[in-house]
Parts: sequence; structure tokens; C-alpha cells
Amino acid sequence: MKHLPSPAARRTLAVLAAGTVAALALAGCSTGDAGSGGGGAAGDGSFDSIEAALEKGGEITYWSWTPSAEAQVEAFEKEYPNVKVNVVNAGTNNEEYTKLQNAIKAGSGAPDVVQVEYYAFPQFALTDAFVDLSQYGFADFEDDYTASTWNSVTDGDAIYGLPQDSGPMALFYNKAVFDAAGVDVPTTWDEYYEAAKAIDAANPNAYITNDTGDAGFATSMIWQAGGKPFATSGTDVTIDLQDDGSKKWTENWNRLVEEDLLAPYGSWSDEWFRALGDGSLATLVIGAWMPGNLITGAPDGAGDWRVAPMPTYDGSPATAENGGGGQAVTTQSKNPELAAGFLWWLNNSEESISTFLESGGFPSTTAELSSEEFLADAPEYFGGQKINEVLAAAADDVVEGWNYLPYQVYGNSIFGDTVGQSYQNGTDLNEGLTTWQDALVEYGNSQGFAVNK
Repeated sequence: MKHLPSPAARRTLAVLAAGTVAALALAGCSTGDAGSGGGGAAGDGSFDSIEAALEKGGEITYWSWTPSAEAQVEAFEKEYPNVKVNVVNAGTNNEEYTKLQNAIKAGSGAPDVVQVEYYAFPQFALTDAFVDLSQYGFADFEDDYTASTWNSVTDGDAIYGLPQDSGPMALFYNKAVFDAAGVDVPTTWDEYYEAAKAIDAANPNAYITNDTGDAGFATSMIWQAGGKPFATSGTDVTIDLQDDGSKKWTENWNRLVEEDLLAPYGSWSDEWFRALGDGSLATLVIGAWMPGNLITGAPDGAGDWRVAPMPTYDGSPATAENGGGGQAVTTQSKNPELAAGFLWWLNNSEESISTFLESGGFPSTTAELSSEEFLADAPEYFGGQKINEVLAAAADDVVEGWNYLPYQVYGNSIFGDTVGQSYQNGTDLNEGLTTWQDALVEYGNSQGFAVNK
């Protein structure tokens, strides 16, 4: 489940992120001696040492902001009574990442296991902050997860974590608004644009959706369009935010920006939640973790909302991930085998995953995505629709080949000052993407990367 801080907090965290990534990049370009096994000996490629560590027991620390963390740890300790897990909420996303990087820089203070969103994995993996779990036989678990989430925690043969949740994108729409405007649910982006105009004509106070400039949304939309703007090989980085996929997205989305068809308020604001409840915001193109947020945040919309596949450019199924993350074992762990054992149980055991899903999370595991119970869920809020049938299908339709920058946290933090200006001015998003690219190239080169050279 996606849990976001307030808009004011996110602005503060973006400032912190810039300093965090500077340290990350510099560390990544150094020739440090951080090992792959932290405080313990390297594994032999099998799971035997993990099972032995769980039986022997010990004490580890786990940083997480998920609401299910305490319940999951309680269940784990019942199954493995010789293990004590200390749960610490070190803050949400960037706040936690700043503390983690400070611990990495200091050489102490990092937890044994840490929660990390997918977009931030490359930065910490680059600095040798995470244990490569392939030494413990974790390659055997690849088929347990969707391809897109597995790709997000791995780099070649190296495995830096296990996925916990996923966010395949879908179209959440208010059926009552569409019915009132006499509009069919769009299956293509051209139809979506026409629906936006029809909804505006039927009610000038209603919008097809909102977007004031969000890096996570923009990169997911470029991903769905087949864009591959970021490529990394060691410290060599290529950035091309004018590739075919990026331009395909801007050609589509520019129509909404330039014709004032997007609501002028940000996501997660009070105004946003009110609009979701009263019908003045007709759709969200967002990750599969959204249902719980709608149910609790926009109760007045109960019965009106439905879920459909994400619109595409040609009608063929295609989507992208939006949000989600997993957990990793840090190289500062004094007992990496035990930490890896807890991580395995956390994101691979039926009991733990069930507890996580009860808190509103959306699974990354293929078993849960295909289970009859999961697919049969039909919330009254969504008019009794079996929404997970749509969302699980989306998980199979994620476009392959996406990569994040090795300093994506910093990149996201300056999105508002670059691409965000195009939104504010109602101008061509390509101009904003070009400005963002120039800033990303300059920053990366200043930190020791070889960007577009």
C-alpha cells in the first residue's frame, strides 16, 4: 500500500533528498571496501545457512513504515521464538533514506533489514549498502514474484532485496460521472482525451483527473508508453527524455495540460479527497494500491467508483508500475543470514503476506495474484465489482525493460522546478522534460558519474 506524507512534509523531504543523493553518488563512485556479506561470512549459494540462522536465533532491527510491520513481526517471532526483531519507524521514504545514508556514511547505525521503494533501490545498491542475497540461494525465488517487481530489486545476477508490494497501474473511474456525461469508459488515450472534453462540457467544475506535476506519475506514464529514458552501466549513465516513449506520452498529455482539462490541485490534498468523494474528479490513473485510500479518504464516493484497464495508445494491454517497494539486508548487519531469513519470511510466507494484504497492500507474489480468494474480493465501495481481477491482469501487462536513475531520489526532488513549470504555465511538457534532463546530466556529472559522455 502506498502511504504518503503530507504535501508540506514531502517538500521538506525533497530538500533532504538532495543532500542524501550527493553522498550516495560520491560513495558509489569511490572504491570503498564494503563487502557483500556485512558482518557475516559469504553464503555458499544455498538456503541452508538461512535455515540454520533462523533456528539458532538472535536479535535484529527492522526499519519500516508499513502499518502491518508490528503484526508481521509478532507472527514471525511466534514461528521463530529464538529471534527478536526490533521494529523502528525511521520515517516515510525520503526521511528514512536520509537516516539510512547518514548511517552508511558513518559506518554504523543502519538496521539489519530496511524497507525501500523500488525507485530508490539502485542508489543504495550502487553504494554497496545492501547484501547480495544471491549468495543465499535467493535466485530460487524469482518465479514467486511478478517480473516487474523482481527486476526492481535485482541487477543482473545480483539480488538486493525481495519485493513486498506492487503498483500496476489501472484506471479508477467514477461511473456516475461517466454516466451523467454520456461517456463510455475509455480504452485508448484518444478516447480518454475525448472523455475529458465531454466531462468538462457536462460540468465545468468537473475534471477527468488532476496532475500538477508528479515525477512518479510522469515516469510511470513514460514507462507505459515504451520509453526507456534512463540507462546505467556502472557509473556511466545515459539520459534521453526525448526518446520515442517520452514523446509519445507528452504528445498525449500535452492536450490535457494546454487545454486546461486537468484539475489544478495536487494529489493527497484535502481538496483532492473531497473531489474524489463528490464526483468533481472523474478518474485516477494510478497504482493498484489505491482502493484502500479511496475507501478511507473519499467515503462519499462509495458505490460510484469502478476499475478498468489503463488506457493505451493502440488498445493493446500495456501498463506500468506506480509505487511499491520491498526490503533489503544492509551490509552493516552483524548477522546477515538471520536478517535474510527474516526478509525471506516477511515477503515469501503466506502468513506474512496475508497480514500485509489485510492492511491494504497489493501483492507482488504470483500465488496471491492468482488465488481464488483474492480475485473474488468484491468491495461494496466499488459497486460489488471484482476489482482484483482487473488489477491482477494489469500486473501481467507491465511493459518490460524499465530502469530508474542511480540518483532517482534527487531527480524526483527537482521535477517540480523543471517539468513542473510546464504544468504551471500550461506549456509543452517536452520543454520541461528537456530542462529536467539538462539538470540531471549536470548533477550526475558533478557527482562523478559519466552522464551522456
